[in-house]
Formats: sequence, structure tokens, C-alpha cells
Amino acid sequence: MKKFQVWAILGLVVALVAVGGYAYWAKELRWRPKTITRNQAEIARILETAGWVSPGKTGPKLYMVSFRTCPDCIRFMAEEFPLLHAANVDTRVIVIARRDVNGVSKSTPAERATVAELWLNRSWPLMQQWEEVPAEAWTAPGVAAADGDMARTAVVEAGRKLVDDLRPLLKANGINFAYPTLIWWTKDGKMRGCACERRETYRFVRQELGVTG
Repeated sequence: MKKFQVWAILGLVVALVAVGGYAYWAKELRWRPKTITRNQAEIARILETAGWVSPGKTGPKLYMVSFRTCPDCIRFMAEEFPLLHAANVDTRVIVIARRDVNGVSKSTPAERATVAELWLNRSWPLMQQWEEVPAEAWTAPGVAAADGDMARTAVVEAGRKLVDDLRPLLKANGINFAYPTLIWWTKDGKMRGCACERRETYRFVRQELGVTG
């Protein structure tokens, strides 16, 4: 009887530890960004040479890979960019126009034109203007078409290649590429990243970039 009681107590303890461990993983560990230790130089080169646009802040750099109609990207920008900018974080947004899939277009002519223009001239005001208009209503006024222009079409393809190149490099660091993918450096010089599709990840990004409040 005593042996049974001992085993019952041990079983209960193990169960409680398991439940507690799962709860900690579900609420905390699963949302934490990953430290990028492999392919750092190549990842940094890809990001720095991309056609990113930013508000020109002088603080920590945060790279964000997105596409115009990505709902999680739109939410992150709406909720987190004001806080990040107030803390002087330089949000460097890399917008891409996705490839067609099985003959189904994943971008519009206006979107491709705007992506090419952003990559070429890095106009933050243009990106703000684009974000303020519903995606389906955007006509890219005053922006040169990318379709039919070999140079601008090549720029659009460069954005798609960036995603192709980043996927395996980030995968090697435990990050499954998604939109938005965020990459930054901490104060102690660590390269960090996450596929920050969920709000649960936001607080870690803020903390590591020194955003308070």
C-alpha cells in the first residue's frame, strides 16, 4: 500500500511538472525569437543590399520582410511601428511582390510597379502613401510600370530571390520563414530573428530593441 502511495505521489509530481513545462512553453518559450548563429554574414549582406525603405531613424535597425496585403504585416506595422519609432528604432521594410502560384497571380501590376520603385528609390513617403490606400484601390499614381520594363521587372524578381535565399539560411537557425519575418541586433551584438505572425512575439521584439512602456 505504501509503495502504491509513493508511486502515486511520484506520478502526480511528474504530471504537474509536465503540465507546468507545457504551459511555460505555450505561453513563453514558443514565442521567443531565435539567436542567429549560422550564416550571419550572408544574411546581413542580403538584408543590407535589399531595397529597404525606412523613416531614417538613427537607433537600432529592424529589418522586416513583407508584402502589401499580408494581414500580419499590416497589424505589426499599425500596432508596433509607432512604439518603435518613438524609441528611435529604424524600421527597414523590405516589400516584395510574390510570385504567381499555379497560374494564379499573387500580385497586381500596380503592386509590382510600387515594389520596383521602392527598391530603386527607397521612398518612405511613397510606402506610407501606399499603406494609406486600400490595396485593391491602389493604382500607383506617378509610378513607372514594372511590367514590360526589363530593368524594373528584374528588381521585382530580386525581391523574390531574396525570399528564396533567406528561407534556407534562416531554417538553419530554427526560423521558418513567414510574413512578417523580422531580423535585428541586440545591444550586445547578437543577431536575432523571428517569423512574427502572432502578437505574442511582439513584446520580445520590443524588449530586445529597448522599447519601454
